[in-house]
Amino acid sequence: MAVAAVPLATIASAQTPGTGGTVIPLYRKGSVPSLGVPEKRDRLPNGETMIYDVSEPTLELFRPASGRANGTAVIVAPGGGFVALGYTFGGTDVARALAARGVTAFVLKYRTIRSGDGPMRMPDVHMKEMGVVISRAKTGTPVEMPRFAGEAHAVEDGVRAMAIVRQHASEWSIEPHSVGVIGFSAGAYLAADLAIGDAPSRPDFVGLIYGGLRTPVPAGAPPAFIAGAADDEYQPNDPVLLYTAWRKAGAAAELHLYERGGHGFDLHRQGTTSDHWFDQLLSWMQARGLASSSRPQTNSPSTDE
Repeated sequence: MAVAAVPLATIASAQTPGTGGTVIPLYRKGSVPSLGVPEKRDRLPNGETMIYDVSEPTLELFRPASGRANGTAVIVAPGGGFVALGYTFGGTDVARALAARGVTAFVLKYRTIRSGDGPMRMPDVHMKEMGVVISRAKTGTPVEMPRFAGEAHAVEDGVRAMAIVRQHASEWSIEPHSVGVIGFSAGAYLAADLAIGDAPSRPDFVGLIYGGLRTPVPAGAPPAFIAGAADDEYQPNDPVLLYTAWRKAGAAAELHLYERGGHGFDLHRQGTTSDHWFDQLLSWMQARGLASSSRPQTNSPSTDE
């Protein structure tokens, strides 16, 4: 996909929301089609924020403390089946924890499909997709999940986000060749799509956290940190499938398949070995020269608590 140069006016229109980061629109207002309904946010009892009906995608920037940026940037892509975004647990919490370790972090609020009626807001097309997901988890067929209804627009937003971060790297104290994407669930599909897509928009590394298989993986695919749980009710086999595809292509990959953790582990501890995924991701990044070994100096969400 071709991406035009990102105008400085886009960055100049950034705003600071209640979550504490700086929000940067990906496109000029009105330049991408709207879903025709207002964006919705649900605050769940557990503290998660679900965002639905996203027509205006953004990046939310979380910068390390002054003097602590190490040059690495990570775009965090939350999950939600391309219908919603779990914006806190798989977004801002992770971005703050990365920033506490010197990584300049962005949360990608990518476009979703239009939500449905009722308390769960699930549209018919996604209910059909979930039927395939559940059947595939039991039978292993199809080997690769067909593209989701909202995946193409989300990937376009990911390409745009990569362009913005790289074009403004010096402004944010980022090394333009140290920009990664870490995705959760649907966000991991997005990250994998970017990793196997056109070379100019590929991340320099990816974290695929309880995501799904995307092929073909080229020989030039970036290094991948792959994590999932064997008791994932939706994608129990995909971590191994992803690792195998990466290694078959001759690309670097590291696999962590936990006995328990389910689908959706994050920085909140469950008492399982999947609780350690973030520390293991940091260790992998440190080994590749992408993160420092220093402990965080803030009260940002982390696995150290």
